[in-house]
Amino acid sequence: MVSKPLLFFVLLLTVELVVFHTGSLVTAEEEGSETSSSAIKPLVKIVKGKKLCDKGWECKGWSAYCCNHTISDFFDTYQFEELFSKRNSPVAHAVGFWDYRSFITAAAEYQPLGFGTTGEKLQGMKEVAAFLGHVGSKTSCGYGVATGGPLAWGLCYNKEMSPDQLYCDDYYKLTYPCTPGVSYHGRGALPVYWNYNYGQTGEALKMDLLSHPEYLENNATLAFQAAIWRWMTPPKKHLPSAHDVFVGKWKPTKNDTASKRTPGFGATINVLYGDQICNSGFDNDEMNNIVSHYLYYLDLIGVGREEAGPHEFLSCADQEPFTSSSSSAPPTSGSSS
Repeated sequence: MVSKPLLFFVLLLTVELVVFHTGSLVTAEEEGSETSSSAIKPLVKIVKGKKLCDKGWECKGWSAYCCNHTISDFFDTYQFEELFSKRNSPVAHAVGFWDYRSFITAAAEYQPLGFGTTGEKLQGMKEVAAFLGHVGSKTSCGYGVATGGPLAWGLCYNKEMSPDQLYCDDYYKLTYPCTPGVSYHGRGALPVYWNYNYGQTGEALKMDLLSHPEYLENNATLAFQAAIWRWMTPPKKHLPSAHDVFVGKWKPTKNDTASKRTPGFGATINVLYGDQICNSGFDNDEMNNIVSHYLYYLDLIGVGREEAGPHEFLSCADQEPFTSSSSSAPPTSGSSS
């Protein structure tokens, strides 16, 4: 027969174990909610003395960049919703098209290459804000007195609504011939214009966009992939990509310095739009609109615009263009009006 003191001790010990066990479960849940996908431990291997990682679906393929924070570690659904809060308003033109999952799925293809994964977490957050700042400004239907302000209307469009031409350039008829009756007007997150740009983008994404440019207005993941590919890819040989000039992988030459081209957000505008926008002074509305979206998004994702750096690095107002117009957008770029 068990004595009463012994029975009491056993019961007390059992209660303490249950409390301890329950407490540890709560802690694990709290940690899981705080770390989100960072709770996924990367697979690690050393190749020739270099650490490489594979972090599952979002950063797959044995890359040094996958050892860093991935985008979903610091950019969540609610932040995407805040950045593009008016995109599904009844007056918007792409209601129900754009969403967080499409962006993250598209980004997963490029995170092993450094998109949003170059450097520390802060650098990744800034690059996501920079890229989306360009996207927001090119797909916005906001205006001065719009509900929520003009910067809340990014991703309002997914295509140019009233194209006035087919954007077919016969100069490229041997390499990127136009499909009869097809229009190569602006489509996507960083709108693609002209047959040769659809051809190059399609080759990179392994999609026949020359025959079916409408794919970019029918599939949000593909539309984001096309935009991120453009961000990550130099427009010409011997030139940097927008990604390179933003994250510090590009080192200006003496000629670049003489042309006032410096690393930073302003140089991303230069890479993407060249003489369509740059070297035209600080009163260029299109340039200032891109910059304003970037600063607004920095605030919303929790970085703060003070991290953007001096104003001379934010714009390309006095930078000589990297290249002359490549017709990636019409002379008055703008996605979709």
